[in-house]
Amino acid sequence: MSTGKLFAIVGPSGVGKDSVLAGLHDALPQMHLVRRVITRAPELGGEEYDSVSVAQFETLKNDGAFAVHWGAHGLYYGIPVTVKYQLGKGTDCLANFSRDALAEAAEVFPRLTVLNITASPDTLARRLTARGRETKAEITRRLSQADKPLPDGLDVIHLPNDGPLLETIARGVALLQPARV
Repeated sequence: MSTGKLFAIVGPSGVGKDSVLAGLHDALPQMHLVRRVITRAPELGGEEYDSVSVAQFETLKNDGAFAVHWGAHGLYYGIPVTVKYQLGKGTDCLANFSRDALAEAAEVFPRLTVLNITASPDTLARRLTARGRETKAEITRRLSQADKPLPDGLDVIHLPNDGPLLETIARGVALLQPARV
């Protein structure tokens, strides 16, 4: 049985992970888009996710519902364990990840490739302000973490996202397709 590859999409807040991820999935519909579980209110937008309370998240975590989970920016995130079923049947998967969870993800998913999306500090600040989910203090804190390094030893593909989204997606598709062979 073939095993699919998990592409962990990472980058600092405001880099456009949700938009790039959606565009990659539209261009590569054969890849499974992993739907995360997040302790964020459902009306806050961005990616499609399953919104749960902290208590519900803890119950799910304790019941083994997550392959990987982490906390960031006062929220909790989980990658459902069902992604292993998709990978096991040979389906490549795309998942929005945290840079802090990559070391654990590499242990859980032997065929992990990281797509590290980058953008300039000015681009990040403009996008964070435009989305309207954070206060100025929260934006400043997120920008201070933008250059956080990735763990050593990972298979990493870098994708700048300062220009037009469609150009970034086209470059991303070209970068991912050779890796799928």
